[in-house]
Amino acid sequence: MEKRILVTGACGQLGNEMQLQAKQHPHYQWFLTDVGTAEGVLPLDITDAAAVEAFVEAHAIDLIVNCAAYTAVDRAESDEAKAQLLNATAPGYLAAAVERRGGQLIQISTDYVFDGTAHTPYTEDCPTCPASAYGRTKLEGEERVKAANPAAMIIRTAWLYSRFGSNFVKTMLRLGREKPQLGVVFDQIGTPTYARDLATAIMAAINKGVQPGTYHFSDEGVCSWYDFTKAIHRLAGITTCSVRPLHTSEYPAPAARPAYSVLDKTKIKDTYQLEIPHWEDSLRQCVAELSENTK
Repeated sequence: MEKRILVTGACGQLGNEMQLQAKQHPHYQWFLTDVGTAEGVLPLDITDAAAVEAFVEAHAIDLIVNCAAYTAVDRAESDEAKAQLLNATAPGYLAAAVERRGGQLIQISTDYVFDGTAHTPYTEDCPTCPASAYGRTKLEGEERVKAANPAAMIIRTAWLYSRFGSNFVKTMLRLGREKPQLGVVFDQIGTPTYARDLATAIMAAINKGVQPGTYHFSDEGVCSWYDFTKAIHRLAGITTCSVRPLHTSEYPAPAARPAYSVLDKTKIKDTYQLEIPHWEDSLRQCVAELSENTK
């Protein structure tokens, strides 16, 4: 019997990439949803427990991939109630609804569950200590998911970007073309992650069998936001903008960012035999596609 898969947040960065995966894997029955309306996407408000329950039952869902989230990190500091609703309460509804059918949930979480004070890559069993409202609500989401559906898989990722939606890569491309100079922090270290690579990893888990537990996924390698920006401009052929390194203290923001949030990916690589690209190779691919779309 074919697996029936619900994707939430299908109009977001990761959700759009999952739409592409759905087209490549038509042997599964896909239900692509978002809170709004779009071509080929069904409406579903995941903050409505009754609506979630009804949808999961009506469509006999076996697996949910939750790509929906409140990701406005700074805004979450003053709007934590809404962030909590989307990042914690709603995943709990999804986990419980599919668990009642004996199904599973893949929940996407974040490096922000850590405080960023480590100096070696974070493994899945490192102590969590979020320093922001966004991180707190995402961690609560993990806990609610595990409590409601012990068979769930949680994937923490970091620095996500794609050719869809709004993200750091698109912003730096735009600013690089508009401004003669930019300042970007150099003392926050992590790993950019192309949403397509994460979607590919999610698909590997679906194809090989979703294994319960917490996993880390990002692309390979490490860099600072400053290094990331320099690479974006170099790959896009932007030469008219000077990028200078800033300390975090020179660029104050409402939400605290982890100074170091490199994730150890050994567990997910071993479990699913993944070959993960280096961040710059994936960035090259994304920048090329964005450049092609603007011609």
